[in-house]
Amino acid sequence: MPFATSHGAKIYWRQDGAADKPALVLLTSIGTDLSLYDPVVPLLTPDFRVLRMDTRGHGASDAPTGDYSLDLLADDVLAVMDAAGAQTASIAGTSLGGMIAMSLAPRAPGRVTALILACTSPAMDPSTWDQRLALIRKEGMAPLVEPVMGRFFSESFRAQHSEIVETVSAGMLAQNPDGYCGCGAAIRDMALLEGLPGITAPTLVLTGAKDVATPFEGHAERIVAAVPGARHLEIDGAHLPSLEAPTAFAGAVRGFLAEVLRGTAVQDAKDTLFEAGLTTRRKVLGDAWVDKSLARRTTFTADYQAMITRYAWNEVWGRPGLDHRTRRLLVLAICASLARWEEFRLHVRAGLEQGGFTVDELKEVLMQTAIYAGVPAANTAFTEASEVMAELGETP
Repeated sequence: MPFATSHGAKIYWRQDGAADKPALVLLTSIGTDLSLYDPVVPLLTPDFRVLRMDTRGHGASDAPTGDYSLDLLADDVLAVMDAAGAQTASIAGTSLGGMIAMSLAPRAPGRVTALILACTSPAMDPSTWDQRLALIRKEGMAPLVEPVMGRFFSESFRAQHSEIVETVSAGMLAQNPDGYCGCGAAIRDMALLEGLPGITAPTLVLTGAKDVATPFEGHAERIVAAVPGARHLEIDGAHLPSLEAPTAFAGAVRGFLAEVLRGTAVQDAKDTLFEAGLTTRRKVLGDAWVDKSLARRTTFTADYQAMITRYAWNEVWGRPGLDHRTRRLLVLAICASLARWEEFRLHVRAGLEQGGFTVDELKEVLMQTAIYAGVPAANTAFTEASEVMAELGETP
């Protein structure tokens, strides 16, 4: 059995799916273990390397005494990711799992690809949890099981799928009370609202149409309002949609993450094309000019600069049909013909400094321009070129 060690506790985890797929971590609700996601894992593994874990205090993980915090539980997730060799992952959490995910994302943004927050809340009534924890410490888990099942599952599901309800009930009844109370304290003491605007990962908030524990009003709506760009999707079921509506849950996760990962792939491709274009741009214009141009970028001009670097300098200047010398001379003839004198001077300077052409070749281009674009254009071009040559110390 694989375990990760976090703050002195052993955390049980398991992996399903191929190691070369994008990692997806599934975090459970309080009172459940990683079997919460048994119905959805086969639906997710074709596209993802699925990592599940028993939350501290649950299942096969250690259950230290004392209060836990969401930050502590988030550290447990990072420890599991490290043990699994997953530098980054999408995080999907139900109820407490969603709270852990909301704690983790602002603290380790570089490790979270996307968030799916299911049937969860950024804040709950502390007094309710104080009463629940006091009851558990006095009488154990038994008094809690039946009312919790009423919140975990809809009435119709409980009637039609008693075997699932009884399985979850038995697991909760067997749980270590110290572990439940430790996680309950983390829910009671959570203070997530201030950190939500700092979440940068693409975020999907899932709610259950029959969820009475964390309905959209007062719970999910606060997350959607606070997390930049967060989306909301309602699916059928109550508080544990991975058990009550596994197909809908898995479909929502797969659809959202497919869109996120496509966007990442597009951005990666853009970055690759930009770097390739930048290499060509430096060869043609020189490092000094390119560095100066990049330093002048603003939010207004940055997209334009990125576009011309990808397309002009990679797609066109990088084509194999003509060498850079020929392209330089063509640019000079076209710029002179169209009176694009700023660009003309730039390429005269760069060509002479970079050894891209000789002074005699420049002269022949301008003679050709006089015939095909007109004497006035060539006359101005000779003047502009002579001034650049003088600045460079060249003898016209």
